[in-house]
Amino acid sequence: MQDLTGRTAFVTGAASGIGLGIATALSHAGVNVMLCDIEGEALATAVAKLKLTNANVDGVRADVSLKAELQAAADATMSRYGKVHILVNNAGVPGGRGYGHWTDAGWHWVLDVNLMSVIWGIEIFGPLIEAHGEGGQVVSTASVFGLIAGGSPEYDVSKYGVVALSEGLRQALAPRKIGVSVLCPGVVRTQIMNFRRNVPQRFVGKIDSPPMEGPVADFIKAFQERTNNGIDPLYVGELVREAIENDWPYIFTDTEREPMIDARFAAIKQGFDRIRGRTPRR
Repeated sequence: MQDLTGRTAFVTGAASGIGLGIATALSHAGVNVMLCDIEGEALATAVAKLKLTNANVDGVRADVSLKAELQAAADATMSRYGKVHILVNNAGVPGGRGYGHWTDAGWHWVLDVNLMSVIWGIEIFGPLIEAHGEGGQVVSTASVFGLIAGGSPEYDVSKYGVVALSEGLRQALAPRKIGVSVLCPGVVRTQIMNFRRNVPQRFVGKIDSPPMEGPVADFIKAFQERTNNGIDPLYVGELVREAIENDWPYIFTDTEREPMIDARFAAIKQGFDRIRGRTPRR
């Protein structure tokens, strides 16, 4: 999709952070953008600010952890723009604590937002992109922790799933003129650590609160400080815009975790080396 002018994009988690950075970069490239977010007030503010730049944008509120609301958002997008070319599955939450502190509600919320909304997004928007025959792109936000374990178990599982889904669908959707990219950002300046502001009512009181003191609390505080000084979301948006134009399979924001990813693949290679030359029993 070398020329994005006049194309239409649907972006989840678009009221702030990476989602807003992507929506901004795409709108500056002449893309019509439907911003989607669970935070109605923040969404309205983001849309209003973008409209001041003469961008052709609109907004639709939805809790993407509910398939019906995501479907309604798709219907609103088609009603507003008539076509969709670009799907950006960006909404995400960190959530979850370590082993011994799991709850079913915690797993359901993180997996529904981070993974199921991506699955549902592709299920709903894929046919819409195919229908016009003009080609398109699916971009899904995972994390560097979709390639190395290092976040919470729930978060890592959800993001590994997004990477696997994206890798598999890239081959499946290419003949249908749909490119697939997975975004694996590092530390970006977002509100991700303030995720509890968006806990749906059905999960309130069922998800463990993070500890107020101790090692976990210290880690959260330190990570929040890093996030406050993280990479500019608009820079990430510009990378995503370039990735869509050139059909990049993987989008990274920095090289900080590259040595850890190299070490992971080296360990996998060692696993093969240990059994090389052996004849499996049949």
